[in-house]
Amino acid sequence: MAIQKEFVLRYRGAEHVRFEIPSAFCNEQIAEALTGRLLAADGVYRVQVYRSQKKLAIRYQETVHDFKSLCKLLFRIVGELEKQALAEAKPKAVRLAKQRVKNRFKNLKVSRWFSRKYDDAKETLQAAKIVGKGLAKPGKFFNDPEKMAIDFLNDILVLFLIRLHWDHITKEWIPRPFKYRYEWLAVSYMIYLLMRSRRPK
Repeated sequence: MAIQKEFVLRYRGAEHVRFEIPSAFCNEQIAEALTGRLLAADGVYRVQVYRSQKKLAIRYQETVHDFKSLCKLLFRIVGELEKQALAEAKPKAVRLAKQRVKNRFKNLKVSRWFSRKYDDAKETLQAAKIVGKGLAKPGKFFNDPEKMAIDFLNDILVLFLIRLHWDHITKEWIPRPFKYRYEWLAVSYMIYLLMRSRRPK
């Protein structure tokens, strides 16, 4: 009966009552549930929840419900909704607690370091797969092992340089190309050398 005590009668007229209600019942879903259950009862023909004012207004037929029976009906519905809200809140509270623990773990320096190393390793593995496609044909390697080794090392060097300067490329070089024109010239020359090394003799 704890939550029912927070329903305070503010007005009682002929077939019309108003209550001050607790904040928990100003939630949109709970307010809709309260309204629906009261309107489903015989003799109750209008229910309004003023969520911003924390008020509940009920209009009813006294020939079906007198004031006391209406209050009993209201308190029973409130009790049922409170149990439902608590039942739904427990799993949510457990999820929030787990999320807080997870977030604390992520914010630890050791966790951040491992996360960065894991991301770096994953990106390196993906890059190695791309580069390794050229070595997937053993005929090429045996025909010209020196060229294949040089091409492979060049690809590794290019991927390493891109990975090393990626933040600068996306945040500084691209927005201000003229300021970093020498860097772009170096990149263009490096691409030229890479393409030149790949041309068949």
